[in-house]
Amino acid sequence: MARLFSSRLLKEAIYALALALCAMALLLYPTEAVNAAREGLRLCGNVIVPSLFPFFVLSNFCVEVGLIRHLGRLLEPLMRPLFRVSGACASAFVLGIIGGYPVGARTAVSLYEKGYISEDEAERLLAFCNNCGPAFILGVVGAGVFANSKIGLLLYLVHILASVLVGILFRFRGSDRISLPKGSIRVETVSFAAAFTGSIRTALQSTLNICAFVLFFTVVTRLLVLSGGISILTGILSTLLLPLGGTELAAEKLLIGAIELSSGVASLSAAAGTLPMRLAMAAFILGWAGLCVHCQVLSFLGGSGLSSRTYLLGKLLHGLLSAGLVAVLVRILPLDLPISSLYAEQISAMIGLDFSSALTASTLIAAIVWAVFSVISLVVMAKGSRNRRRKRV
Repeated sequence: MARLFSSRLLKEAIYALALALCAMALLLYPTEAVNAAREGLRLCGNVIVPSLFPFFVLSNFCVEVGLIRHLGRLLEPLMRPLFRVSGACASAFVLGIIGGYPVGARTAVSLYEKGYISEDEAERLLAFCNNCGPAFILGVVGAGVFANSKIGLLLYLVHILASVLVGILFRFRGSDRISLPKGSIRVETVSFAAAFTGSIRTALQSTLNICAFVLFFTVVTRLLVLSGGISILTGILSTLLLPLGGTELAAEKLLIGAIELSSGVASLSAAAGTLPMRLAMAAFILGWAGLCVHCQVLSFLGGSGLSSRTYLLGKLLHGLLSAGLVAVLVRILPLDLPISSLYAEQISAMIGLDFSSALTASTLIAAIVWAVFSVISLVVMAKGSRNRRRKRV
């Protein structure tokens, strides 16, 4: 009891100290905090909302109307041997690759809450389905930060490969817990109108939830840099990276990326180390995803009862595998082209995207994915109907 009480007091003391430091930083740097909040709001309004909202609607709608059930039947022979999960999990993996963070994780939680997959499957699925979208890696990271489309393509392919490897490795995790057998879960679907309206409402709530975390971590990251907190942590991390050839500046960029993805990746300028080092750091940050993304995912887990340990372990492994693969491939492939511009210019380019263009593009892609899912479902339904007729004959 005394140990429990002391542990509780220690946690409360840490929380109180953190809140006091945050309040002090806001008082010392009010203008910088307001400017950071303004940048975060522009980022949410011009990038986050138009990019994620259509995919959240698509994800929720596919789950609510039962479209996932037909996709699962077709993809069961692939997902079960490879990842030891049901075919329905393929939707979370595909949407996570196309839509980016945290669409895959939100879809996985929805699949579990609707009863399509078991708890064990959901936790292992979360470890590898929450991935970065191609627009960010190919556009912002490849063409923007590294000024090289080949590098963007390399990082994206390595990112997906590492995600698949994590899924394969995690198929052996939780073997002592038995997943629900195929066909044992009874799923209740709703009408088209109820699914459509409910999907829009849920998608809006999820998008606003993400914007809140993006805004919070944008301000916190700026305050940590101004107050010198990043410098203290950088000194510790640089000591650990020294045997690998890392510098103090590289450690600072990696630390920022571990907290907030876009800021860390965009800060990988030419001064952050050699090309292999910068690419390995970018690959790790993209695989790890950052505390900001993790908080978004944890908010979805909420009352679902799913454990976050498998998810966090999977993201850490994703980052390490990505960095290792890139470190090997970059020494083989000819990618040493001019490195791009400064951190501030990259952030300006990200938050300067046109809202209507981003919304149109993401909506078009979501519509194409919906059409593909619908065609696959129709094919599966037609095949099932023919099989039933043959059995009757």
